[in-house]
Amino acid sequence: MGLIEIEGMQFYAYHGHFEAERVVGNKFQVDLRFKTDSSVAAISDDLNDTVNYQEVYNLVKSEMMVKSHLLEHVARRILDSLFQKFPEIKKARVKISKLNPPMNGEIEKVSVTLSKKQNKAAKISHSSTS
Repeated sequence: MGLIEIEGMQFYAYHGHFEAERVVGNKFQVDLRFKTDSSVAAISDDLNDTVNYQEVYNLVKSEMMVKSHLLEHVARRILDSLFQKFPEIKKARVKISKLNPPMNGEIEKVSVTLSKKQNKAAKISHSSTS
């Protein structure tokens, strides 16, 4: 089993509870990690034997461009799309951070992390990082 991580993906998107957030937008960071069988690719050195990172990035980018009220909703959509497009993924975790959230205080970011296993419901954990 291999662990693949795509870290620090940056997006300008329009997610938030308040209407102004969905109009003005904000910067977001997405970190994604997933487990898949990498044994064949490790031997073959062939992109067709692994999950294509560029396709994963494009999937994340596409979901980030769909306006949502909650980061939890965006994260769930990313996980669902990931498992639908890449059935070889066994487990995945996505962390979405809203940078400098409008919360009447100096806050570096607010993050939501969801994880999902193949054929299992997503688990949710919330964290704020400053």
